[in-house]
Amino acid sequence: MNKDVKVMLKEAGILFAITLIAGLFLGVVNELTKDRIAEQKAQAIADACKMVFNDADSFPEYAYTPDEELTFRISETGVQIGKVYEAKGSAGETLGYVIESASKEGYGGTIDIYVGIRNDGIINAVSILEISETVGLGMRAEEVLVPQFAGKGSADFTYTKSGAASPSEIDAIAGATITTRAFVNAVNGAVLTAEALTEGGVSNE
Repeated sequence: MNKDVKVMLKEAGILFAITLIAGLFLGVVNELTKDRIAEQKAQAIADACKMVFNDADSFPEYAYTPDEELTFRISETGVQIGKVYEAKGSAGETLGYVIESASKEGYGGTIDIYVGIRNDGIINAVSILEISETVGLGMRAEEVLVPQFAGKGSADFTYTKSGAASPSEIDAIAGATITTRAFVNAVNGAVLTAEALTEGGVSNE
């Protein structure tokens, strides 16, 4: 075996040893931190749920199966429903639901929100989980759009550029029509899902 081959094998062995040790180290770190990460994620979800449903005491996840018609109707607007949580009162009663709704049609990508909706269809509040819109335009959604939904109930919100004339109309963000449309569609998707939940249109499994 010539010298070059020996050197190559030695370097390969060193590289393998480094890779093996690094892999073992990452495995140990993951094992030590996974519980903590899971706790932090659960707390973040609880905080987000509390933000949109502050009079509820707990938020167990609600496993549900929407019917095909509802899924199709929502997906037509570029919206996908994610996790759903029951908003439980102090006596364990269901006050409503917290629904994750995401529109893929924002100007800068996905707009992901939590919507707290009471059993009577009234929206408690909306919280933004993810948004990457244009600074000074679409990123004003928190300031301009979110407050407009609180206390309202509608299965078909629309947006307007000329000033809202009814409770179901939402004033658009100036210069950010695409963001506004995606946001409104995401809220509508959550409202339709909540409506189906309260009317028994989906099943808990």
